[in-house]
Amino acid sequence: MIALDTNVLVRYLVEDDPKQAAAAAESISRTVARGEQLFIPQIVLCELVWVLSFAYEFGREEIATALRQVRRGAQVVIEAPDQVRDAIEAYAGGKGDFADYLIAERAIAEGCTKVFTFDRALHSDPRFDAP
Repeated sequence: MIALDTNVLVRYLVEDDPKQAAAAAESISRTVARGEQLFIPQIVLCELVWVLSFAYEFGREEIATALRQVRRGAQVVIEAPDQVRDAIEAYAGGKGDFADYLIAERAIAEGCTKVFTFDRALHSDPRFDAP
């Protein structure tokens, strides 16, 4: 299994730098052709959302679509995939950042009942509360 860093995933998806995009695509293709899986940690997805949002000015729905596509890759292994799926859907329909929803999913998986946050946009979600 080979892990992907955020910069490789961004180049693969956005193709803004032809040389790096080609290198990313070739590396991913070679890995898949060998029958190896591609591992994407949750932190890479958080960074990906940040880069797509701020550096490329993608909208929330464009980002959610990109995350869904990455998650559905045939040989892609996502860290805690059910948590990521639920965070993507909460992000797509919510007001918070993707990382906020992923934090909630991770916390609930660890037995927490709430996440305390000062982010008022999240207080309408039952997983979050003010401290």
